[in-house]
Amino acid sequence: MSADPREELVEHLPSLRAFAMSLCRNSAQADDLVQDTIVKAWTNMDKFKAGTNLRAWLFTILRNTFYSARRRSGREVADVDGAFSSNLATKPDHDGRLAMKDFEKAFATLPDEQREALLLVGASGFSYEEAADMCGCAVGTIKSRANRGRARLSELLSMGENDTMELTDQSTMAVMSATQMKSM
Repeated sequence: MSADPREELVEHLPSLRAFAMSLCRNSAQADDLVQDTIVKAWTNMDKFKAGTNLRAWLFTILRNTFYSARRRSGREVADVDGAFSSNLATKPDHDGRLAMKDFEKAFATLPDEQREALLLVGASGFSYEEAADMCGCAVGTIKSRANRGRARLSELLSMGENDTMELTDQSTMAVMSATQMKSM
């Protein structure tokens, strides 16, 4: 770990952008959200506790910035035709492309809290404890949200207990991971 946490900010940009894309479902808004997050982190670096998890701190700032802006706006843009959600991930090749489209549509229908829990625990690799801390709720709440989200995705995608999705996108596979589901 370097002496100044500001030097580490750049290495967290890809995961911050991925999380922002999942929340905003619009690349321009996601870029703005990441920029606002970095500006806030930079200007409030004196509030960061050395030796703690910088990545979790940045994700918390991004999440809080997103929800604060959402509360201020008072309205949400509907993604009826899937135009925004289709930009969430690189399309896999061949048959995976169709499965990915189905997954994106199903994932977009989940409540924000379930999507957020799946993204933090599954796709971003945070522990349930870290995700709970970032979201300001109990560990059991995060586990419940992730479990309900996975169960709903499996239902929407008509997946049985032993079915697997033919996907090449690592984040999507992490969200739907059977190992993650059984560890609940």
